[in-house]
Amino acid sequence: MAQVSSKNVDPRSGFCKSNSIFYSKRKPIPLPQNHSLDVTAYISSRPHHGKTAFIDATTGRQITFSELWRAVDSVATCLSDMGIRKGHVILLLSPNSIFFPVVCLAVMSLGAIITTTNPLNTPREIAKQIADSKPVLAFTIKELIPKLAGSSLPIVLLDDPQNITPEAKILTTLQEMMNKEPNGSRVRDRVNQDDTATLLYSSGTTGASKGVVSSHRNLIAMIQTIVERFNLEEAQETFICTVPMFHIYGLAAFAMGLLASGSTIVVLSKFDMHEMLSSISKYRATNLPLVPPILVAMINGADQLKSKYDLSSLHSVLSGGAPLSKEVIEGFLQKYPTVKILQGYGLTESTGIGASTDSLEESRRYGTAGMLSPSMEAKIVDPDSCEALPVNRTGELWLRGPSIMKGYFSNEEATASTLDSEGWLRTGDLCYIDEDGFIFVVDRLKELIKYKGYQVPPAELEALLLTHPEISDTAVIPYISGQGGWAISHGIHCKKSWK
Repeated sequence: MAQVSSKNVDPRSGFCKSNSIFYSKRKPIPLPQNHSLDVTAYISSRPHHGKTAFIDATTGRQITFSELWRAVDSVATCLSDMGIRKGHVILLLSPNSIFFPVVCLAVMSLGAIITTTNPLNTPREIAKQIADSKPVLAFTIKELIPKLAGSSLPIVLLDDPQNITPEAKILTTLQEMMNKEPNGSRVRDRVNQDDTATLLYSSGTTGASKGVVSSHRNLIAMIQTIVERFNLEEAQETFICTVPMFHIYGLAAFAMGLLASGSTIVVLSKFDMHEMLSSISKYRATNLPLVPPILVAMINGADQLKSKYDLSSLHSVLSGGAPLSKEVIEGFLQKYPTVKILQGYGLTESTGIGASTDSLEESRRYGTAGMLSPSMEAKIVDPDSCEALPVNRTGELWLRGPSIMKGYFSNEEATASTLDSEGWLRTGDLCYIDEDGFIFVVDRLKELIKYKGYQVPPAELEALLLTHPEISDTAVIPYISGQGGWAISHGIHCKKSWK
């Protein structure tokens, strides 16, 4: 708000009439003044009282914070000895693991760039990402080695090297790297906050997968927002990691953000309802980040689940991916009255943050994605006229702030169509901001169905269908009717079958 007089900004909505910008109502978070700072050094330098960093939910293996930072230094030393330098891209192909963050933090500490990919991707999809990002080394597990066939990438194994096919080009294992004595005098390139740290692939607003270039500054801004949002410096918290770390949601929270506060993270290698709930009970977890379908499943099975698992330690559920309806929020609070719901909105292009509800009172503004994150600015722009709109008018949400990406990797055309010259990110989401500064996501701009002159947001119909107790998931799509016009169809996933 430094560039505009506070007299022109409505304190209730955050809207400025003189430039049609919505300003965050949350307290701004100042970035570190030291320009020569990488995100790994930033995280490791933050004071906290945490002891255990990670727990493997399946094996019970734990990594303390002191063990974590020694492992990061050891792996970074080995990578440096291999010739990995600033700007080199390293591929990480792995399910969730307590070692996933070790690799990411070690790579970024050298000024090298981490690119992750979905283990469920096909070899062809992975090959396309490799061809685009040009990694020089891959970390993976032996089960996924066949998906790298034909890439000729040297491989570091994250698990047991036994029974590996001779065709695989295995350099070493992560365990061997972690066993190496860190070398404080290794070659170190100067890393600045503006340097690239991660290269995550996103469909963005156009559908084609593109590499999102995020800087150390973007990640540091994200970490500050996460720590401030949950007041994590005041209490020791335990989080259950249910979402994939290759995705911005999981990477931002579990491989970086929560570490800065000394929180303990219990890692599930893959989602399993029983393992998630038993881990809450066993490790007395306090926070459960998840996506809406898991929340709905917890509501539908609440009576049975509460009789089987001790969930008394849980005080917060953090939902992301889609706004929650009034029915879902009220249904959850009725079944779990001691647990508050928080919501968040973000994109890979905004480093996973953008808006959030930070209290139960805010989440009870039903249907909202929350208020703008600290230091974030927004515009609501008419897709046809490009006019910036005021309060309670629906248009495309544009965001600007310290966590917004640098651009798309080697794709000037896509970058120019998504980021304008003033740093505004076109999110592709149809939204409006109400008189109290709360953002409401109506739907994706490209998914809006126009039917007989009406604009039909699929998300609105899906939210309505999900209120039925026999429906666990649903999807609304357009199709061409027999009369040559458009009609609307829906797939409903019931408890017993698809209808």
